[in-house]
Amino acid sequence: MKALQLTLSPSNWEHELFKINIDADLFLLFVSPEFTAKQELLDTISHSYPDALIIGCSTAGEISDIHVSDQTVSLTAIRMEKTGTRMATVKVAKMDKSLSAGRQLAKQLDDEDLRHILIFSDGLNVNGADLVEGLRSELPNVSITGGLAGDGSDFKKTFTIDNQNISDKMIVGLGLYGDALKVGYGSKGGWDSFGIERLVTKSDNNVLYELDGLPALELYKSFLGEQANNLPSSGLLFPLSLRIHENSIPLVRTILAINEKAQSLTFAGNIPQGSYVRLMKANVDRLVGGAESSAKVAIDSIKQTADLAILISCVGRRLVLKQLVEEEVEAVRHVVGKNPIITGFYSYGEIAPFGEFSPCELHNQTMTITTLSEC
Repeated sequence: MKALQLTLSPSNWEHELFKINIDADLFLLFVSPEFTAKQELLDTISHSYPDALIIGCSTAGEISDIHVSDQTVSLTAIRMEKTGTRMATVKVAKMDKSLSAGRQLAKQLDDEDLRHILIFSDGLNVNGADLVEGLRSELPNVSITGGLAGDGSDFKKTFTIDNQNISDKMIVGLGLYGDALKVGYGSKGGWDSFGIERLVTKSDNNVLYELDGLPALELYKSFLGEQANNLPSSGLLFPLSLRIHENSIPLVRTILAINEKAQSLTFAGNIPQGSYVRLMKANVDRLVGGAESSAKVAIDSIKQTADLAILISCVGRRLVLKQLVEEEVEAVRHVVGKNPIITGFYSYGEIAPFGEFSPCELHNQTMTITTLSEC
């Protein structure tokens, strides 16, 4: 595998593309919604590399090496030397079609030598938990990582990229094929639960209506105080820890939207009725430590140096870390070493197993890392 990393700004992107000195057959693009030359960029790449696949999504911040930027594009040009690639897309008309969309996508990518799937999804119109369940139901033995597209902290519109197409309500998947590919992954958080655990007494998939028989939004606002005036974006600072079963590993869920009339909260993933939730908060040291732990899990699982590390971190982490946000990326670099190219983005949800022997899950508020190399 050969790879080259570029950071494209509105003023330099055309000039920067001339620096690509490999015969790339795959481009990963993580694009700021505020980058205005999106279509021109895709058209230029497609014209110069007509046989290459172009895949990516919008962001809540672009990661290039150890830097986090806005209004840019994190572009990675890749030449796979021993690994096959195939791209598939599924349009999602309504959120309740996310499960079937996952199944459709899995069927399009399925093959006997399928090694791994990278998934990038619309971040506002797709139920990420259902998407993952659909993928897993068809491909239970294939590793899957990726994330939900972001839109800064605006929560208005996200998009995915498949070749020259920029679309919302779209899920795009990249299948990677062959035994030569080595994949590592880790997904850790660093948030702390506080307060009492509350029973979910009324919910519908990813919409939460009642906790302990009380209106969910009213109760949630009572915890936030003045921060409640800035919902849903302020909810990124106070996610929920979700325990589905007594012995299950807690998952984290972040708010996407609120409904004042219904007094409900909509999350990126499901909040099953009968499960238990607790409020969460974070500090800088714990979040940076979580990123470091995620990198260690990813590297330990492949037992060799990686060529490429794809970082997908939650926008809520960025809001907590603020000007210290690059510290969590630097912590990853310290673990993975100098060799891997680092790219990635801040997301509305992360898709990965917790570790090597865990099933794929939708996460919120984690640093999720996928490492790729060929042997």
